[in-house]
Amino acid sequence: MTAEKWLSVVGIGEDGLSELSAAARSQIDRAEILVGGDRHLAMLKDAILPDDLRSPLRSQLESQLRSQLIWTSPIEETIQKIISYRGKSVCVLASGDPLWFGIGTTLLKRIPIAEITIIPSPSTFSLICARLGWSMNEVETLSLCGRPDALLNAYIYPNAKLLILSSGKETPAIVAKALCDRNFTNSKITILEHLNGTKERIISSLANQSRDFPEFADLNAIAIECIPNPEAQILSRIAGLPDDAYHHDGQLTKREVRAMTLSALAPNAGELLWDVGAGCGSISIEWMRSHPRCQAIAIEKSRIHFIAENAIALGTPNLKIIEGKAPEILKNLPTPDAIFIGGGATVTDLFETCWENLRSQGRLVANVVTLEGEQKLFQWQQKYGGTLTQISIKRAEPIGSFLGWQPMRPVTQWKIIKP
Repeated sequence: MTAEKWLSVVGIGEDGLSELSAAARSQIDRAEILVGGDRHLAMLKDAILPDDLRSPLRSQLESQLRSQLIWTSPIEETIQKIISYRGKSVCVLASGDPLWFGIGTTLLKRIPIAEITIIPSPSTFSLICARLGWSMNEVETLSLCGRPDALLNAYIYPNAKLLILSSGKETPAIVAKALCDRNFTNSKITILEHLNGTKERIISSLANQSRDFPEFADLNAIAIECIPNPEAQILSRIAGLPDDAYHHDGQLTKREVRAMTLSALAPNAGELLWDVGAGCGSISIEWMRSHPRCQAIAIEKSRIHFIAENAIALGTPNLKIIEGKAPEILKNLPTPDAIFIGGGATVTDLFETCWENLRSQGRLVANVVTLEGEQKLFQWQQKYGGTLTQISIKRAEPIGSFLGWQPMRPVTQWKIIKP
């Protein structure tokens, strides 16, 4: 049995209803309930109906304008109301492409696509590329609407082309400061207001000239060409950031071992990591930096301030930090795709609790540096299988006026995939 499509999501540009397709206009015309923000609903009041529309249809639209639902904060309240209208004809008005950082994505988490008709307009990102002559397959896109500004820190690298949805008129200055803080002061910033509308305005500047910025409209988007200064520290998204990229007290998985550990954990887009005994958070942070949709939970009993500072500085402000002692604190957490045990391998029931919660085909990696920890990993390996690896790293360090090899403490690593 085919589900009835009772909900439509129509993307509207800055030019309002005048440029909508006949299919999009039809969804609006027949809706019993219209949902949107103040700006989108105001467009309906100023809409000009085609001359050939008869007065009954005009009356119908005017009647519909009295059945409006404005988005509330938090948004969940409005979504619940929309769901309660199932069976009626509901039309949600959205900006541009509703499935690109838009409300369409949120609604699809609660309502199946079989019940929804989605009609997009050109996205803000597409319009920016059209204005600047950029190719969509060469840009990075992110939204700072209702999201932490620190997300930008993971996207700043040489020659990157970034497209950003602003949260308001203050966002351009915030973005410029982030670039300057990372020594990308010569980066070109273009602010685009009211794209595709009668008030469209485009202003270009450099990050280090933000003091001269004019006042911008709340409705703006930003394009950036990232240009580093010679002294800029370049941070790759590939695992193995420099140790000095982190604030720490010595309890840090060193760069070489960290790279090998992330390789063993093998993050994939959208997966969740438990970082148990997270120390200063380096494993969970680099897990999240590997892809914008990767998620992680850092479990640590004493260094959460370091984790929080590092997560913001390195562009993963959405890292979930839980203060407490494992395994007790692990109860009722979301099912992980991978688990890293960086501390506490000898704690009673820690492995058993992690193993029980890990999904089938999930990966578990544990690192230890003590003989007692090695004994525990050996016992687990004998019982469950998996592979044991010893990682020995030497770094060249000064010995008088010469260089010599200084060995780091060997790390024993166990990796296993749950059947």
